Amino acid sequence: MTIKKLVLFILFLPIFFSSIWAQHADVGFQTDKPWVFWYWMNASVSKEGIKADLLAMKKQGLAGAYLMPIFGKPDSLLIKPVAEQLSPVWWSDLRYAAKIADSIHLKLAFAASDGFATAGGPWITPDLSMQKVVWSETNIKGGKIFDDTLSQPETIAHYYKDIAIYAFPTPPNETISTNTIKPKVTTSIAGESADYLIDPRNTKTFSSKINCWIQYSFEKPFPCNSIKIDIASVNHQAKRLLIEVSNDGKTFHSIGRLKPSRSGWQDYVAEITYAIKPVLAKYYRFYYDPTNSEPGAEDLDDAKWAPRLKIKRLQLFGAARINQIEGKNGSVWRIADRTTSVEIPNENCISLNRIINISAFYKGGKLVWNVPKGNWTILRIGHTSTGQTNATGGGALGLECDKLNPQAVTFQFNKWFEKIYNNIGAKLSKNVIKIFHEDSWECGSQNWTPDFIQAFKKRRGYDPLPYLPIMAGFPIVSADVSERFLYDVRTTISDLLNDNFFGTLAKLAHQNNCLFTSESIAPIMLGDAMQHYGKVDIPMGEFWLGSPTHDKPNDVLDAVSGGHIYGKNIIQSEAFTELRNNWNEYPGMVKTLQDRNYALGVNRLVFHVFAENPWLERKPGMTLGGVGLFFQRDQTWWQQAKAWVAYTRRCQNLLQQGHPVNDIAVFNGAEMPRRAVLPDRLVRTMPGIYGEKRVESEQKRLTNQGNPIQNIPEGVKSEKNTFNPANWVNALNGYHYDSFNEDALLHLASVKNGNIVLSTGATYSLLILPRLLKMQPDERMSLPVAEKLLQFVKDGATILLDEKPEQTPGLLNYQAQDAKLRTIMNEFYNEDKKAFCKKLGKGRILYAPFQLSSFDTIGLYKDVIFKNEDGSEAKDIAWNHRKVDGLKDIYFIANQKDSERIIDVSLRVSKEVPTLYDAVSNITQKVNIWHDNGARTSMKIKLEPNASLFIILREGQNSNSKTGRKNWLEYSPIRDLSNDWEVAFYNKNNRLNEPVKFAKLNSWSNNQAAAIRYYSGTAHYFKSFEYRNEDKDQNNIWLSLGEVDNIATVWVNGIDCGTVWTYPYKVNISKALKQGQNTIEIAVSNTWANRLIGDHKLPIKQRSTWTTAPYYLEGRNLLDAGLLGPIKLEVSK
Repeated sequence: MTIKKLVLFILFLPIFFSSIWAQHADVGFQTDKPWVFWYWMNASVSKEGIKADLLAMKKQGLAGAYLMPIFGKPDSLLIKPVAEQLSPVWWSDLRYAAKIADSIHLKLAFAASDGFATAGGPWITPDLSMQKVVWSETNIKGGKIFDDTLSQPETIAHYYKDIAIYAFPTPPNETISTNTIKPKVTTSIAGESADYLIDPRNTKTFSSKINCWIQYSFEKPFPCNSIKIDIASVNHQAKRLLIEVSNDGKTFHSIGRLKPSRSGWQDYVAEITYAIKPVLAKYYRFYYDPTNSEPGAEDLDDAKWAPRLKIKRLQLFGAARINQIEGKNGSVWRIADRTTSVEIPNENCISLNRIINISAFYKGGKLVWNVPKGNWTILRIGHTSTGQTNATGGGALGLECDKLNPQAVTFQFNKWFEKIYNNIGAKLSKNVIKIFHEDSWECGSQNWTPDFIQAFKKRRGYDPLPYLPIMAGFPIVSADVSERFLYDVRTTISDLLNDNFFGTLAKLAHQNNCLFTSESIAPIMLGDAMQHYGKVDIPMGEFWLGSPTHDKPNDVLDAVSGGHIYGKNIIQSEAFTELRNNWNEYPGMVKTLQDRNYALGVNRLVFHVFAENPWLERKPGMTLGGVGLFFQRDQTWWQQAKAWVAYTRRCQNLLQQGHPVNDIAVFNGAEMPRRAVLPDRLVRTMPGIYGEKRVESEQKRLTNQGNPIQNIPEGVKSEKNTFNPANWVNALNGYHYDSFNEDALLHLASVKNGNIVLSTGATYSLLILPRLLKMQPDERMSLPVAEKLLQFVKDGATILLDEKPEQTPGLLNYQAQDAKLRTIMNEFYNEDKKAFCKKLGKGRILYAPFQLSSFDTIGLYKDVIFKNEDGSEAKDIAWNHRKVDGLKDIYFIANQKDSERIIDVSLRVSKEVPTLYDAVSNITQKVNIWHDNGARTSMKIKLEPNASLFIILREGQNSNSKTGRKNWLEYSPIRDLSNDWEVAFYNKNNRLNEPVKFAKLNSWSNNQAAAIRYYSGTAHYFKSFEYRNEDKDQNNIWLSLGEVDNIATVWVNGIDCGTVWTYPYKVNISKALKQGQNTIEIAVSNTWANRLIGDHKLPIKQRSTWTTAPYYLEGRNLLDAGLLGPIKLEVSK
């Protein structure tokens, strides 16, 4: 490419962007524009507020709003008339919102129900609600006719229906428990009684913040084979108690520690059953000691919180039960070790041929059955409602629909979304309503639906009825057989969820000319957390701001990987959700978080949250109880937010071009539930790629010595070593990966030119099968997967293997399938334990742990390499790479540190001419010096604190360019303007007061005047100065503002020169500057914090602020506000 052509390319880059925007006009709105969650809170909305909200959204450049009514009318009404969901007032407001949106070309999206979770309403009757399997047990003596009623299992919402009734010889110790043999309960805490822990109806909570033990003392040795724990709310430590036993009460020995399952944030909805190796003892002691407790993660959610013990019930049983049956049978999202013959020997399992289905003998509410001799157990199994509701709803609050029943799903869609669509009017709805959305999954899991047996037969190939007692925890045939059946149960639930819920909703949404967006189902609803993204149009993740207990990095990876493997170009995310709004948020504060998620693969944001503010005079006004980034029209910096939104749109536009370049596919295994793989889970498999320092730091983090605590946000204590995505930027040191599920591997993947290629377009050079000890505690592999992997390798693929699976997970023909699996695995694995690579067919197999620092030896070179000026590795650089037909390559590079950096960038591209694009300033910069060695292109770039750049490369002939100039602008000061400013603040009537003189720049919070010290909002700085051609190149004159708290807009001689909201806080004023006298006006906005702190000191009637958010700022210091400088005129070269 000639220099002339390069200059033309730079000049026409804005036209290129415009053409891209035009190409992406999709169903009436442009895809690069961000959206917002628009919450109508507490049935308190007004038409005035609706119009003001929508106009504010339009002004800032948003595409539209996800309109969600949240909660019903409060006890103390906030506004009249109340707009309760489904009421005439609400319908009128909804139609009005649609009309206003249409008139200004904004679009609307609606969720699947009232509230943001999940899909239910008052029209859902118990039989159409989410279902769960329940059971009751009756133990009788045989040799006579039993003619009596059976205890009805748990019944919720007055609904229960039998599935089957079974009888089998009573297993060993079945009737022995702490319900029938009462122990003496003591604790190490003086004066603390814990007798209630053995009461199955207990509601009290035993709690301790210090190390302690609870002891059960029996008069005679008590045989224990299983333990059931009921936690109080969210508590991890109750799940990992150390157990010691004794027969004299003096000498104790350990029988092990309870192992917590992987679990999500709604884990408290179900009890926890542990299978333990059979033991006989008089004394059982349960120790609480948080030492070396694993820190929290999204799949170990309750471990995020500061450790303490809270337990409601602790029951011991002589009976054998499947380990963690509540997760294994799909009642709740959990992953736990498989039960083995160590815990339940085969002789303690029920023989399949001894189980009798006696359902035919149960009529008219009574069982009449001639019982054979011996002791028999009668198991009545049925299903009832889970009782879950769309709890964040209001006027349309009701039971959640059955997610496995397409008729129930359709009914829910028709009663809510379609009713909204029709009430607004078909023509208007078609213009305005563009998205149907499935939001947060907050309604637990379910494990039954009326058609479950037939669906199971069809999908698994055998009848589940003979094995159904296993769902109640009874082991049949063997622990292995029982676990295999339960795996098939979970897989069937996942299949039905994907087809009957997401498949049905996708079809219905498309019939209404709407796109379908959805967030993740994990870690709440059992299933494959990536597979449903094959059904939706736009996958959606969720990331939080300053809320480590609630952040959802795995949700983001689910959406990104799910979107990539299923060929979805737009990967959306709920953005900046916040546990406690401390009123200190501003655009520059959240930029690194935004950029980090862009680097992961997110390319469209939905800001959380814009609460509809029904008042025009109350400020800040309505909130979601203080949850979420305050992103709405009464935010102090709202009028200047357009600059941030413009940055967001520019980034999203480029990040939606072409397709992602991710070299590695990571298989997420056979376990169910399953989800995308977090980067910390791969350290064991690829220690060389991560590096020695990472291996050491990760080992230290997981050891969690001393259980260090963090206080983020202030007042919320959590484990400091909880997984933090900010610490895993560029985790694979130059490589990116997607997670890969079984569905994609079996149905979408093939091998071409040595790469694994999906029919949806994604291409991967390496497939990794890691040992996922946490999410895959028992390494198993299905035979179809093994056969496909073998074919991949023979066709030329490269696969990195860790553990050697020798068993399949399911039940059907499992012995033959296991044998075939072992045969295939023997082909994979090398007898030479020292070899790290094996040729097989046209392909290669690598073996873990992979100790090399790169995959160069297999021809897979790092996509990016970042070096500091001293040659050391540059850390905390987030990046993304997309390949675009006609443009070639786009790299997004983001500095995650708040310090300026100059780095050497080496990219795995050649014969391409680079250009730099800054999406903050919208400036394209020629790369003056770069080098192409035939394989890589390298250059130096300068990154301001928290800054990001796009490197855009197009095909060209010049392999090098050396002009002597650097690849960034350098600034030289020509005048200091820091002193003698006049500053005008707004009064209560929203008019500027007389200016106050600031001889020197200082924070408003240091001002002696209370009106300024506690001021929140926008103030205007004024200054005049003489300019006399102080630099020959008047086209490169900049105004540098120094430190800005928090966002500023600059006018020179009345000409708008731009808004600065992040580093380097400079604007080019060349177009406005003139010879002689010049005037500068700078509008600076801070946050709400200082005014709220000041108002809190005043009587309520004297306060100027009003909000529904709780006050969390007690004892907080005032924040810096305004221009702190230094302010300088600078010239760039």
